[in-house]
Amino acid sequence: MRLVFVSPCVEEEFYGGVQFTARLALEGLTGQVGSGETGSGQVKVLCYGPRCGLSAERRGGSADSENRFCSHSKAGAVFDALKVRGWAQRLIFWHLDLLKLLPFLGSGARRKYLFLHGVECWRPLEGFTRHLVDRIDMFLTNSEFTWNRFAEINPRWKNAPHRTVRLGVGSPEGRVEPPGRIPAAVIIGRMNAAEGYKGHRELIEAWPLVLKRISGAELWIVGGGDAAGDLKGFASAGAASGQIRFFGAVSEEEKQGLLRQSHCLVLPSRGEGFGLVYLEAMRFGRPCLSSIYDAGQEVVGPPQAGIAIDPGDTGTLAAALIRLLTPGQEWQQWSAEAQRRYESTFTAAHFQSRLLNALLETGVE
Repeated sequence: MRLVFVSPCVEEEFYGGVQFTARLALEGLTGQVGSGETGSGQVKVLCYGPRCGLSAERRGGSADSENRFCSHSKAGAVFDALKVRGWAQRLIFWHLDLLKLLPFLGSGARRKYLFLHGVECWRPLEGFTRHLVDRIDMFLTNSEFTWNRFAEINPRWKNAPHRTVRLGVGSPEGRVEPPGRIPAAVIIGRMNAAEGYKGHRELIEAWPLVLKRISGAELWIVGGGDAAGDLKGFASAGAASGQIRFFGAVSEEEKQGLLRQSHCLVLPSRGEGFGLVYLEAMRFGRPCLSSIYDAGQEVVGPPQAGIAIDPGDTGTLAAALIRLLTPGQEWQQWSAEAQRRYESTFTAAHFQSRLLNALLETGVE
């Protein structure tokens, strides 16, 4: 099939959940679609972002090729869309905001797909966006939670065809390494004032209760954002300030090191459309704490790979943290189940296979 993949910038230096999954999707699609009977070149990529293609230009090369078109301007993205107008049998849009390029790509594609990730689609869609969404033949979502919330807010499409294509990362790690000597829980995620739903404040509030049972327990907070300063101040004013560490934004290697040293990944969020970081922790055999309010439960599958709680109940949150930080048979079972669940369902290869199956309409897990 001839496929046009419309995405935010897919260059390696740009990291975000949407960009990361776009790169994984393209790796799978170009490997499978491009190796078919008709040969290579059956996947064309149209990507757009404020800095898209600029790094390639700085290196003295071109961001564009026969099959990849990158633009950092709206006019450039439109021009790129016109270059491949009418070529595709299938169009897949990896972000709702890029659907505005559909009119310039033409109406010849037999199937048009839109991948919904979470917060970007949890708002009422109106005006021209609604008209464009009406032209989608199938919605793809990273979780049932994402789809159900989208359909609740936008009931116009609640009966539209949709497939859940759960995400995946990496490949099996092998032997699970034991955690470090410090009983540490790590939370990884941005700290933005407009997105104060990930559970940082709730964890900080619960940490004094954790310390009453586990002396020396540490909360490791990884990530940046405009709310980081406020959270640091909130933590320093509390009784557990000496046991809460802020690492800021870290490299991929540093992040993996912290996960390996930790006893558990904690993300008592109220608004995860999926939560890739759960998979990163489960890959290393680290049990996870999620909330009962978002897609974390679909990923962690409590009580298999961890615990799901109400983050608004400080006592219950603290009790769950204490269990996850306590060595013993329960922790060992969670660790083994976390790794098994990852390896059986959530590798990058699983995700790529699910996506290809959805595009080929042969069913998807």
